[in-house]
Amino acid sequence: MNASATLLPAVVRPAVEDRHWLSCDHCASPVLDLLDNLGWTLVDTPEANVHAMSPDGRVYVGWLPEDPTAWKRNIVWHIRVQPTDGDLWVQEFSPHTPSEGVAGFIAALVAHSSR
Repeated sequence: MNASATLLPAVVRPAVEDRHWLSCDHCASPVLDLLDNLGWTLVDTPEANVHAMSPDGRVYVGWLPEDPTAWKRNIVWHIRVQPTDGDLWVQEFSPHTPSEGVAGFIAALVAHSSR
């Protein structure tokens, strides 16, 4: 069955001058709110770092704004994944990466995980 083009939803694309690209605001709330809503365990430290673990314990997310070792490597986000059948892998993001982008990465990771 073919649908008439008039019945399909219109694709809305903002004009180039209307686009507002994400910029870094050094705010962790988009990621931490996502993880909290997903039921992850979050632990904050007195130094203002936050450590999060997925319910199955296979994914760790660290928000490390006050970790001297992380700053030396120019990162504030550290994500570590241990697949059931595979090698451990790590993704890190710099202080200049918008938290919304990190949240999008984690949301995609969770959406494409198998149970």
